[in-house]
Amino acid sequence: MVTLFHRDLGGAGNPPLVILHGMLGSSRNWQTTGHDLATRFHVLALDLRNHGSSPHGPEMSYAAMADDVGAWLDAQGLGRVSLLGHSMGGKVAMLLACRHPERVERLIVVDIAPKDYHSAEHRAEFAAMNGLDLATLPSRTAAEQSFEAQVSDWAMRKFLATNLERTPEGLWRWQINLPVLTAVLPALEADALTPTDQFSGETWFILGGKSRYVKEADHSAILRHFPQARIETIPASGHNPHMETREAFVAMILSALA
Repeated sequence: MVTLFHRDLGGAGNPPLVILHGMLGSSRNWQTTGHDLATRFHVLALDLRNHGSSPHGPEMSYAAMADDVGAWLDAQGLGRVSLLGHSMGGKVAMLLACRHPERVERLIVVDIAPKDYHSAEHRAEFAAMNGLDLATLPSRTAAEQSFEAQVSDWAMRKFLATNLERTPEGLWRWQINLPVLTAVLPALEADALTPTDQFSGETWFILGGKSRYVKEADHSAILRHFPQARIETIPASGHNPHMETREAFVAMILSALA
């Protein structure tokens, strides 16, 4: 296990809401939404291993990430929490809820399903990042420009570049553990659950209406693992409703968890 970094986004004294980000993201991506949710919750956003300001390590599995979160809950003295996970973080949240239901008061999964994924877009993004020559890179803008040949989406190019940081010597480096994430990408795309995993507590799946990540055919698998799940869609959103349709997303969560 590794000791996870977290951001306290406010709301101390309210019931705890723990947020797990998606692949290549970090707690930083949840600051604005987290502050919005802090009107009703004590919002704590984590950096999963090999991401953000959390330690790097050679193991990168859903079991390891769920164990990290469980250890972090223990270290913070938190018993049961509302747990929100987006994309890869949603898979971690699903696994933790199924294996340790005593830790999860409510589960919110954002735009991901309990199934295998295989994304050509992910492979192109990782190829673009691995192809970047950090020794000669002058700026993040130059990195974004270099990604254009393999990553067509402007917002994704900017998102990938947020994982670059300056070294004390003024050079660029990846904040993520890019070699390990590249090596384990197929495992991260795989379903985190076994056929017998189930969580019978309160559960919400919040989907983006313009996203391709969760289809109507996936609803049966959701309900098989999470029999109390309510499946809600934000029609105007893609895969990142906390950024694309933040006000509607916050309103939906506050209503669901009222």
